[in-house]
Amino acid sequence: MKHEIFEKNTILLTIAILITVSIGGLVQIVPLYTIDSTIEKVDGMRPYSPLELAGRNIYVREGCYLCHSQQIRPFRDEVERYGHYSLAAESMYDHPFQWGSKRTGPDLARVGGKYSNAWHVAHLIRPQDVVPESVMPMYGFLAEKELTFNDAGAHLKALRAAGDPYTDEQIAEAAADFTAQASGEGDVDAVLTRYPKAVIGDFDGDPSKVTELDALISYLQMLGTLVDFTTYKPEGEMAR
Repeated sequence: MKHEIFEKNTILLTIAILITVSIGGLVQIVPLYTIDSTIEKVDGMRPYSPLELAGRNIYVREGCYLCHSQQIRPFRDEVERYGHYSLAAESMYDHPFQWGSKRTGPDLARVGGKYSNAWHVAHLIRPQDVVPESVMPMYGFLAEKELTFNDAGAHLKALRAAGDPYTDEQIAEAAADFTAQASGEGDVDAVLTRYPKAVIGDFDGDPSKVTELDALISYLQMLGTLVDFTTYKPEGEMAR
C-alpha cells in the first residue's frame, strides 16, 4: 500500500507532516488578512467610563472572574436563564477579557440593571444577607476604601495606545467625569454624551466620598446594558 512508503521512511513522513500542517495553517491564517476585523461591529458598544474602568480594575484585582463568568453561551438553557448570548464585541475593550472558567456564582454578563444599587451594596458587604446559600466572601472593606483615581487620564491614554478609541476630550476630562458619575454632581450631561448609558449617582449610599464600592457597582450596573438586543440582528441574519 502507498502509505507504507511514509511509514518506512521517517524523513519522508516528517516532510509530509510539515507540508500538511503548513497547508492547514495557511487555510486558517490567510483569510484573516483579507478582512479588517474578526469582531462584528455592534451599535451601542463604547469604551468604559473612568469610574467603570476603576470598578473593572477592582473586579480583576479581587479575582471575581474566578467564580463568575461573563460569557453566555448560545444554548437554550443559558439564554433562558441569563439572557441573549454574549457577543465578541462586548469584550472588545476588555484587557484582559473576563469570560471566566467556572460558575461558582451566576454569570454576570447581563447583571447590569437587574438589581438596585442598594441590593449590590448589601450583597457585596454581606452576600448571605440577600442570598442565604451564597459561599461568596464579604467585601465590606470596599466601602471603607476611598478612591481618587487621579491618574484616570493617563490610564485612558494608555488604553488608547492599546487600541481603545478614547478621544483627546475623554482623556482630558477623565478626572472630572470620574467624580461626576460617582456623585451625580457636575457636568453629568457631558458624561452621558461621552459615555452613553452610563449609570450616574452615588452608588454606595455615602455621598461624602467616592469609594471602591462605588466604582465596582458602577461597573456591574453597566454590564450587558449597552447593546439593545430588541433590535440587534447578527450580520449573517441580516444578509438572509
